[in-house]
Amino acid sequence: MDKLEAMRVFCKVVEHGSFAAAAAKLDQSTSAVSRWVAQLESHLQARLLNRTTRRISLTESGRAYFERATQLLQELDEVEAAVSEQAVQAKGTLKITTSAGLAMSHLAPAMAEFRKQHPELQFSVSVSGRVVDLVEEGFDLALRIGASGPPNNVARSIGHTTMLYVASPDYLAGAPPLRTPEDLRNHPCVTYEHDSDQHTWRFFAADGTRHEIRIGGGPHADNGDLVIEMAAHGLGIATGPCFIVRPYLLSGRLQRVLPDYTTDVLNIHAVYPTRKHLSAKVRIFVNFFEEWLAREGLG
Repeated sequence: MDKLEAMRVFCKVVEHGSFAAAAAKLDQSTSAVSRWVAQLESHLQARLLNRTTRRISLTESGRAYFERATQLLQELDEVEAAVSEQAVQAKGTLKITTSAGLAMSHLAPAMAEFRKQHPELQFSVSVSGRVVDLVEEGFDLALRIGASGPPNNVARSIGHTTMLYVASPDYLAGAPPLRTPEDLRNHPCVTYEHDSDQHTWRFFAADGTRHEIRIGGGPHADNGDLVIEMAAHGLGIATGPCFIVRPYLLSGRLQRVLPDYTTDVLNIHAVYPTRKHLSAKVRIFVNFFEEWLAREGLG
């Protein structure tokens, strides 16, 4: 027996004063309505209605049940209305996990612009380079560079960025020559904790030759911005996405190394647990952020 449906039918019978009137309201037969009430009474092991040929009336148990059931159904309707409203509007709190570099350079200004259009949505952002379990840790959305995480997540590409290899001018002035990727073996290279490629850097020559260099020998950090800042202070060669590195290049604190070689282009992924029942706040913000990145760029 569908207890919720039986409860609804019973309340309609009481509200409209008869099985026939309730049946007409529910678009069911009178016998079907009568069966719902009989099943509910059997389930509760209590008579809810006194029935005569002319009228029905509530028993003492029936009155108590009707009052409580009416209240529960009203609360359920309110909950469903609230959820349905959120399904088409960006409301509530959107919990995001992302890297510090992407959060500072792009997510923060995008959130500010988004809130002008959707003031009822709040953001809760956790900055981390690691790949988190979205369901286990209660996140609605991850914004990730490169690796998209476990296969049970949905990963949508919303942009891309080029990986650049850089060092400070002062470091390069006193360092061994750096003409080919193989020369990196003679240099300290700053490594990043959450590098999905296990500290292997890739370069592509003009003739298509692929060079894969296992790097190391320099300092190590779990924050992409710190990796680039270390390089700016002369601690070795580093790599980072264009949107982190570009301000350093413009200021002259860093310069590109091996610029004649093509380097990896990584996708920016919006990652969420499932496509089923995707909330409006996730769907609307991801669409907005994708358009924002296309307009503002990831440089």
